[in-house]
Amino acid sequence: MKILAVDTATEACSVALLLGEQSFGMFEICPQQHSQRVLPMIDELLKKHGVKLKDLDAIAYGRGPGSFTGVRIAAGMAQGLAFGVDLPVVEVSTLAAMAQETFEKTGNKNIRVLIDARMGEVYFGDYEVVNGLARERQDEAVLSPLDALAKFIKVVDTNDAWEAAGTGWQAYATELDFGGIVQISYPNAMAMLSFAKDAMIQGKSIKAEQIQPTYVRDNVTWKKLPGKE
Repeated sequence: MKILAVDTATEACSVALLLGEQSFGMFEICPQQHSQRVLPMIDELLKKHGVKLKDLDAIAYGRGPGSFTGVRIAAGMAQGLAFGVDLPVVEVSTLAAMAQETFEKTGNKNIRVLIDARMGEVYFGDYEVVNGLARERQDEAVLSPLDALAKFIKVVDTNDAWEAAGTGWQAYATELDFGGIVQISYPNAMAMLSFAKDAMIQGKSIKAEQIQPTYVRDNVTWKKLPGKE
């Protein structure tokens, strides 16, 4: 299976490529430069491994939550590339991707994700790894740091062990009374490949015109491809 993944939802910009059992990726911290960097990164990654767009089985992208502009860039890129060569698309939560990478790094199956959403709020994600993939314990949300802390489900039978991921833990360390280790600060497209592969196996991909980014905070309208309303 060959899958390309793209994420630009935060200050980080990343692309990844699944080729059978192998995966390759590129990751950069480049605030406000995503639109200039993401396409060259995709082009470089595909050329390096001798893959053309038409050779892919699917394209995955980080659907958010995250920066409105960043999420739109990834969605637009995935939509344009997939529509051009008639490929299915897999939408992956940026919060889930961070939980997945944290699990792969630490082995801990309980991950609490908070991304700084500005304006005194965080994007909230509460995850448990089931059969190797991070799954939501509760719906994603945008909350105040204190509301997010109160909302996390207590971990049982593991001495309350959990890992933290996301910029929210450090941005609001005082409010959260947090002095621990943040394992992963930003989502990485490499961690989205596992979700994309599973979705393809389960037949849960979508068409390019069905792309619907997740903003969480507001009901923001996504502009679809012309003629695909």
